[in-house]
Parts: sequence; structure tokens; C-alpha cells
Amino acid sequence: MKDLKISNRVMQIQKSAIHEMTRLSKEIEDVAFLSWAKPTSDTPEHIKEGAISAIKNGLVGGYSENAGLLELRKEIVEKLKRDNNIDADVSQILVTVGAIEGLSASVMAFIDPGDEVILPTPTYSTHIRQVMIASGRPVLVPLIEEKGFILDIERIKDTITPKTKAIMYCSPSNPTGTVFSEKQLRELAEVALKHNLTIITDEAYEYFVYDDNKHFSIASIPEMRNNVVSCYTFTKTYAMTGWRIGYLHASEELIPQITKAHIPFAICAPVVSQYAALAALKGSQDCVWKFREHYLSTRNLMCERLDNLNSVFEYKKPGGSYLMFPKILLKEGKDSTTFCKKLLREAKVSTTPGIAFGPTGEGHLRLSFCVPEQKINKAFDRMEAYFK
Repeated sequence: MKDLKISNRVMQIQKSAIHEMTRLSKEIEDVAFLSWAKPTSDTPEHIKEGAISAIKNGLVGGYSENAGLLELRKEIVEKLKRDNNIDADVSQILVTVGAIEGLSASVMAFIDPGDEVILPTPTYSTHIRQVMIASGRPVLVPLIEEKGFILDIERIKDTITPKTKAIMYCSPSNPTGTVFSEKQLRELAEVALKHNLTIITDEAYEYFVYDDNKHFSIASIPEMRNNVVSCYTFTKTYAMTGWRIGYLHASEELIPQITKAHIPFAICAPVVSQYAALAALKGSQDCVWKFREHYLSTRNLMCERLDNLNSVFEYKKPGGSYLMFPKILLKEGKDSTTFCKKLLREAKVSTTPGIAFGPTGEGHLRLSFCVPEQKINKAFDRMEAYFK
């Protein structure tokens, strides 16, 4: 490795524990998967038909505008007004290669080498890596686990320095399933405005909230107009992970700057996927609510099965997403990677080590409940037998 001319910013990024568990899982037959944060449902038919029609009509062979198809951006504007209480305009929309590329372009647009980005953790590991690739410094502020992994607003305030440039979070959260409350996000907005910080949001799981929780988009606060980049995706909402299509919203002054980073990353989002996304927004939304009801049912089932393993795991019931983040009570669980690898080899159950989501994730594992009920039961039957 000494002779490889690799940048320091890439060399300091450790191998993804998520993808490593996927690789190891493929070496074992008949694995019960609770590790993949992707819907197992197929993309709804009307969305596939929208893509097929665009292909047959010769609409997908060339680039779109860098910002995305105008018709799609108009539909996104309507969606933001209807579901996020954001008064947007097409000039404030950028269609991206999933939310991931939008988040990456946003980080590159705002972060100079040495700038600090506050990330409440545990958080999605890719967010941390995005800051590192921009040569920024991730500043990890622990969520308050005993209160259900809520934001620690006071600690965030204490962490701000002259180098702090942005705050980046996902809600509903990957991996904890926490839905940050409107009250807390309004407090976070006050902090951002006081210090002139940019807030970058990942709202991939916006429709999957349960019980009395409500998703709140911080960009709906009028005063935050120039301080927020909100990133969304079709991939989770409509079971379109393989289509790689998302979008972001920011002020018309910010969009051209983010687009400067978007173009060298992607030029434009895949045009066939843009037509599929257009069909998703214009068609029936019944599929979204069916997915939500399924995830609510599987969440409840997973909680019931975890209750039977209360000497092994302690958990906070997730208020959103299709993920949860139990704490491992066994002494050997302090090293979550070793624990998950052993569980995979000896019980044939694939989970994700908590350390993948930042240091405060150690001693936990992430479980996904976006799978059929029989797969959850299969995994927990095996774990109950294993931990007897």
C-alpha cells in the first residue's frame, strides 16, 4: 500500500461495515437477512410503466437539463407544498442521483478543507464519509439514547466553533428510527440562524412515521430559507432503490452553487429514472400507504420478538423509518463487529454492527424490518435458539 498514490482523505475512510457484512453473508447459505436497508417490495407497476413508455417513445436516449426534467420539477414543487409545507419554485429544485448524490453535492458546495460539520450520532455512515471526502471535519455529537435518541441541543450549541460550517442530520433516522420533533428542530433552526450555519437534511424516510410521530421539514420555517438544503429520495418512498433517483430543495441563490458540484458528479440524473419518478408523483399514492402499513406491522412484530430476547437486547421503539437500533446487553456485544460476525457464522442471521454509524453506535446493532414477516420470524427463531 505504501506505493499507492491514494489521497489521505480517502485512505482515512475505513471499509464500510455495512458492505462487509453483505460480502460475508454471501459466503453462507440460507442466511436470514435483517441487515439490508432496502425495501424487498418491487417497484409499483404504474411507475415501471411510466419508464417503459418513455423508453418506447424515445425520450430517454439523451441528457436532461442538469437540474432535471422541468415537468418532474413542477411535480416536486407540488409535492413539497402538499406534504412538507414548503413553498417552493422550480428554480429551487435539483433532481439528483438518489438523495446520496444530492447530499454529496451539497457538502462539496459548502465545505472547505478544515471546515467542521456537526452530525448528531449514531447517524448514517455515508454522511460522515461525505464530509471526510470534502476534506471537512465531522464533529460527532451523541444523541440522547435514554430519551429515545433525541437531539442534544445544548451539546450541539457547546460544540460550535469558528470553524463550524454546517449541521447534517437525517430524520426519520437511519439507524435509530427516531423522528426528531418539530419542537427540537425549531430549536436547531434557532441555533443555525444565530451562527449562520447551513443545515443539510436527509429526509429519505419522510413518509414512514408511526404512532403519534409527525415528520417535520425544517425548510418549512420561512426564516430558514437561505440556511437549509433538504434532500429527498424516491428510492425509499416508492421501493425504487435501484433506480437511483432523488432531489433536493434549496433557495434559488444556493441551487446554482450546488449544481456546480452536481455536474461533475452526475451531469444529470438518469433520464429513464426521472420519467419513472414523474409517474410515481402523478400516479396513485396508495402504494406508499401500503408500504407504511406493512412496515408498521413488521415493526410491531420485531418489537414483540425482541421482547422475548430481553436478556440479550434492549431497544427503543422506532417512531419512523424501517430500522431499529437495539443495544447489546451481553458482555461480548461491546465489540459490535465481532458480535455480528459471530451471529452470522453461528446462527445464520445477518445484522449490521452499530459501530458502522459512528463511535456512539458501538455496542448496538441495526435491524431492518422492511422485509416479509416470515423472514423476521425466521431470523428471530434462530436467535432465540442461539441465545438459549
